[in-house]
Amino acid sequence: MQNVRVAHEPPVTTITLDRPERRNALSLQMMQELTDALRSVPADSQVVVLRAEGPAFSAGHDLSEMIGRDPSFYQRLFDVCTVMMETIHRIPQPVIARVHGVATAAGCQLVASCDLVVAAASATFATPGVKIGLFCSTPMVPISRAVGRKRALEMLLTGEPISAETAQAWGLVNRVVPVDELDDEIERLISQITRYSPTIIGIGKEAFYSQIELDEHRAYDLTKAVMSSNASHVDAQEGMCAFLEKRAPTWQSRTREEV
Repeated sequence: MQNVRVAHEPPVTTITLDRPERRNALSLQMMQELTDALRSVPADSQVVVLRAEGPAFSAGHDLSEMIGRDPSFYQRLFDVCTVMMETIHRIPQPVIARVHGVATAAGCQLVASCDLVVAAASATFATPGVKIGLFCSTPMVPISRAVGRKRALEMLLTGEPISAETAQAWGLVNRVVPVDELDDEIERLISQITRYSPTIIGIGKEAFYSQIELDEHRAYDLTKAVMSSNASHVDAQEGMCAFLEKRAPTWQSRTREEV
């Protein structure tokens, strides 16, 4: 990989956008590499951290490769982008975005697609495509689902950046900390998540994204089936017994992965 670095130290896989000279612009090749990295996360990883090298998290699509191309190129570009975003939701591990600097257009879309987001207080977020005649239509998909219609439209129609503090208030970001505390805050999140069964986390993540756009009745139909299956899983039985017996659970899924 030329544009993405991967470091695996169980229980965490760290994926780094490594194109700092282009502000981590999401070229076609970079998106393909990021998708491959996500799909190749080892089974013994319980969390994925997505970070970036250089002064920016990501400035969005690489406009230099979008000039004078035929329609089939643009179709392929946005197909690859969509697959990358959807892959974040489809892998069982929670994906935490570590955001510093700017996250704009498709870079903001990438942030919104991650399961959790920790941002530096100095970070900014924007969908400025309207300013250059390329409306941020694909970024609006996860952004509108994160912040709601009115706030998403304000970002999309004005193109103006919002602060990390505003992004947190609107629901785009989970936590905001000084830039030198980013890694410590992410470690706190990781330590909370990794104390639980990786298999159950994966079941829950898949169910979350499956039900989120359904109407209430269909969402209940889906999730009651998931919970019924989940309840009979060995880790659920172990967890409930451990709670009643006032002891720490021993997750079988983790034991198998460590073996």
